[in-house]
Amino acid sequence: QVQLVESGGGLVQAGGSLRLSCAASGRTVSMYAMGWFRQVPGKEREFVAAISWSGSSTYYADSVKGRFTISRDNAKNTVYLQMNSLKPEDTAVYYCAADPKKITIATVPGSWGQGTQVTVSS
Repeated sequence: QVQLVESGGGLVQAGGSLRLSCAASGRTVSMYAMGWFRQVPGKEREFVAAISWSGSSTYYADSVKGRFTISRDNAKNTVYLQMNSLKPEDTAVYYCAADPKKITIATVPGSWGQGTQVTVSS
């Protein structure tokens, strides 16, 4: 099992930037694929971005492609989500996730963080 703790959420104006962090602990985290998902009340959780265990492959939802960047530092057991050009529709609770296998839009990862709120004002 992997434990995940997100940080970095907050309130930002449209067009601004935020960087989310996810600190992982537990099993060999560096061998896990990591991802970010988000959820708005009343809607299903949706895939945002994912990164392979080595960091060599990244995947993005079409809605964030070109604006968000996922990265990881295996020495620090941390994954990041740099969010630029934020829009009000990016407002959601953002969840970090981890799985031994590749994370894609269709994946339900095995480990989740508690979530961090991101609010983008217009």
